Amino acid sequence: PKGTQVISPADRELIFHGGLAVVECSWARLDDVPFSKIASPHERLLPYLMATNPTNYGKPWRLNCVEALAAAFYITGFDSYAERLLDEFGWGGSFWKVNQSYLEQYRSCKSAAEVHAAQEHIIKKLEQDYEDSRRDKDTRHGSSEDLLIANPNHKDQYEEEETESGSDREAQTTGSGNIINETS
Repeated sequence: PKGTQVISPADRELIFHGGLAVVECSWARLDDVPFSKIASPHERLLPYLMATNPTNYGKPWRLNCVEALAAAFYITGFDSYAERLLDEFGWGGSFWKVNQSYLEQYRSCKSAAEVHAAQEHIIKKLEQDYEDSRRDKDTRHGSSEDLLIANPNHKDQYEEEETESGSDREAQTTGSGNIINETS
């Protein structure tokens, strides 16, 4: 959290010679960590990535330690370390599926400045896609959804109810209440 520079492929030599480290703590207790007592001459931030761990699934920038280490290893070209770390977790494959395109973009950069620019581009595109989807939804459905249209997710249920009510119906009436068809 004290880092000011994002990790990039340019950090490969630092990692090769010094390794990677994370501070394991709960996001809720981050303020309790005495970062001033931790000697860390090369603090780095991770760029935009989505957590897939069970605790923070779907939350951007809320990676757990394993996800953070795997992402840092992958971005800097240590693929086998990254894969080995996440292979131990059932949700590890989800991390790759959700973040693969982002990781590939970051990995193709040469410097922290390029990774930062890639991150900004990714965030801008996500925001634009969200706005477009909201606008498309409003265009398709007007300002609100038509509640008189049957929900297609309940199609089988509607068909069963219709079949049951058709055989149980004793009389069908017109708008004036007159019986027009009797069945038994």
